[in-house]
Amino acid sequence: MSENPFRLNIEQIKRYLPHRHPFLMIDKVLEIHPTPGDPRDFSSGKDKIGIRVVAIKNVTYNEPCFQGHFPNFSLFPGVLIIEAMAQTTSFTLYPYLQHDIDRLSRDFRCVLVGVDSVRFRKPVLPGETLRIESVVTKCKSNLWGFKVVASVDGQRVAEAEIMANLIVAKGDKI
Repeated sequence: MSENPFRLNIEQIKRYLPHRHPFLMIDKVLEIHPTPGDPRDFSSGKDKIGIRVVAIKNVTYNEPCFQGHFPNFSLFPGVLIIEAMAQTTSFTLYPYLQHDIDRLSRDFRCVLVGVDSVRFRKPVLPGETLRIESVVTKCKSNLWGFKVVASVDGQRVAEAEIMANLIVAKGDKI
């Protein structure tokens, strides 16, 4: 892999994602590996297959979900792992659209349309760092498919296939 120029801190993430506490699930984007080709050409999705994003979510006991999930055995909810996975997939387009970050942060939407083949392999506990890796598996118009894996300390804790509609406001396709 080539050197990765796309490492985003929390302030850059907040400029890109509309989510805020308690639903901002990404603390840092470690890597984005775009595919070769014209970054502004989205007429063919085939050249976007293989785009890889790696992000992390620091799971802390201070999060509101731990007040009731579960009082005697704190466990990070699976639905929030899926949300972190979905937020990770949205960074797929960052390298291609970062030149207009203000319009992107205002008009871009990553709308979740499907989650398949979900498996939770191990519980995620407070104090752990969730590493999420997504890879584009298909792209047709604004419908994108991703294979996403979440791990803690190198051990797979969850996986899913995610479908998302990546659009710009007013229905313009990316």
